[in-house]
Amino acid sequence: MTPPLQRRIARVRPLAPVSALSPDPGTAPLPEQFFVANDAVDFAGDAGRTWTVVDSPFPGSRANAASNHRPGWESGARVSEDSFTFLAPSVPANVLGMAHNTGQAGRDLPPQAFHKAATSVIGPGEAIELPAGIGLVEPEAELAVVIGRTAKKLTLETAHTAVLGHTIANDVTARKLQKSDELWLSAKSQDTFTPAGPWIVTGLDHADLPVGVVHNGSALPAASTAGLGWKVDEILVYLTSFMTLHPGDLVLTGFPAASAGIRPGDTVTCRVGGIGELTNPVSAAG
Repeated sequence: MTPPLQRRIARVRPLAPVSALSPDPGTAPLPEQFFVANDAVDFAGDAGRTWTVVDSPFPGSRANAASNHRPGWESGARVSEDSFTFLAPSVPANVLGMAHNTGQAGRDLPPQAFHKAATSVIGPGEAIELPAGIGLVEPEAELAVVIGRTAKKLTLETAHTAVLGHTIANDVTARKLQKSDELWLSAKSQDTFTPAGPWIVTGLDHADLPVGVVHNGSALPAASTAGLGWKVDEILVYLTSFMTLHPGDLVLTGFPAASAGIRPGDTVTCRVGGIGELTNPVSAAG
């Protein structure tokens, strides 16, 4: 069943004492994950902070299956936002981004994608970790497509059928490595270099959404998804012309706004209109 317009879907982990999850108080909490949904228009109001437990929206993905039964977390149960923490919205098999995808200059070039390691994905509030000596690292706030079904050979007419919804991604990039690595793998696939979340929004009109970065509380000049060279449906047609996308995959569409270098101790917030904010601290790796 297609989710209603403007529904938010999130992948979350319940908060609970360690002793409630394991017979041994010295062990770590179990890595539980559940999916919750919210249809409230006001994200910040009381209704927007009370969620309903739902079945996984990625039935074809083992990585995105919900955890085993837990009291109070059965499908249909109501849970408050202060009872869980948001995780990255999915566990993707593939994370892909679009290179040179800003304005007419980007559109004048053939579409070109790059790969980001799935292991680089982290959730809201988790730290972006910078290795020593990595040089200039910049965040990039991007509208990200969350794939809802297995898809190949999409057309402009069918591309929307493969989309579950949209989320926010931070395409963290090491600029020095980007210059020395023409495939950009080391520049973009470092551990923690793809924060995503906090939720998926379905039924979003993504044609003209404001996109921007807030660095240590200061908003940098923003832009709009209207400034992307290749649009969402065109990107999906291009990608699925040579590869299969899977439920939970993330497709980053491009960064049209301004950025700034980050260092340990900073805080980065990525904003996309209609979705909200994704905030992560920055720390030194190791």
